[in-house]
Amino acid sequence: MKTLGIIGGGQLGRMLVEAAQKLTISTIVLDPTSNSPAGQITEQIIGDFKDPIQIKKIAGLSKFLTWEIESAKSKALKALQAKGAIVNPNPRSLEVIQDKLRQKNFLKEYKIPLPAFTKVKSEKDINKVAEYLRFPLVLKSRFHAYDGRGNVVIHSKKDIQAALKKLRGADLYLEEFISFEKELAIQIARDTKGNQVIYPVVETIQKNSICHTVIYPADITKNIEKSAIEIAQKIVSKLFGAGIFAVEMFLTKNGKILINEIAPRVHNSGHWTIEGCNVSQFENHVRAVCSMPLVSVKPKKKAAVMINILGQRNGKANLKCMKYIQKMDSTYLHIYGKFETRIERKMGHITVTGNDVESTLKKALSARKAITI
Repeated sequence: MKTLGIIGGGQLGRMLVEAAQKLTISTIVLDPTSNSPAGQITEQIIGDFKDPIQIKKIAGLSKFLTWEIESAKSKALKALQAKGAIVNPNPRSLEVIQDKLRQKNFLKEYKIPLPAFTKVKSEKDINKVAEYLRFPLVLKSRFHAYDGRGNVVIHSKKDIQAALKKLRGADLYLEEFISFEKELAIQIARDTKGNQVIYPVVETIQKNSICHTVIYPADITKNIEKSAIEIAQKIVSKLFGAGIFAVEMFLTKNGKILINEIAPRVHNSGHWTIEGCNVSQFENHVRAVCSMPLVSVKPKKKAAVMINILGQRNGKANLKCMKYIQKMDSTYLHIYGKFETRIERKMGHITVTGNDVESTLKKALSARKAITI
């Protein structure tokens, strides 16, 4: 039996394991947390996913290797690949996106539309940039920034010192603040032969830079949809390896697409595909990295809404809602198995499918309101 090694045992790893099990592919995960979300349903190596020794260990137990977390050690993966390990997406893609400033420069090189950005180190640098970009601006950490961590909006000169203090010790860059109409996202699956499968464009609703809601279909024109897909395909064509590639975008008020971030992995904005499509992003990722043919994508219904279940307190998780949710048709609850809840920690998600966005969103919001954890 084929074994897929997954670096990272969080919720993305858990859903990859579930997809692999359906395809009768065995799995093993590497994660430092004992009994991680993925480790609860498959074999786990307890170890740091940045440790080359632990990465070498999981590679030795796997025919194929992938990751669900961008903190994985790209140099260690490249070294293993050079010795014959099958690693996807290619660690070169991981290298590109781990440093957010390098990611921006990579996209700029290929003339991908982006917000204006520049490297900064000090208050003096920020003030200088503000002379031509104007406030508000977004100060960002180049490394280890996700779910709103590592981003601070600077509204005026008086906010600069506090922003620098919050991101103290981080390598920084500054980005133009985009007053957008919508945030959009798309996933593209690519196999080892270069064949692609494109998932529909969705709208994402963020709060505090954390994804709260994903809506299919995005309420955009055909021309904007076409533009979004073309830009995403161009980006993916410049990246390396097989798997799911996620692209997050801003749609400006004048109808222009600007790229926010890219991720060579399964992504929160694609969770709706588990029940919303005939083949999920997780299954096509497993297929791609395990040298299997991709499956073409077809939405099952006319609408789908995914809402993240975020922690609202700090303490032990205590799920309450099952009786209410079980009475709702076309409503699907995913709990990730995290034992501790924290404010804004992703504890699970709920997906509702239906025949129109308005009623589906209303139903999803009602279901989410009933859930406490």
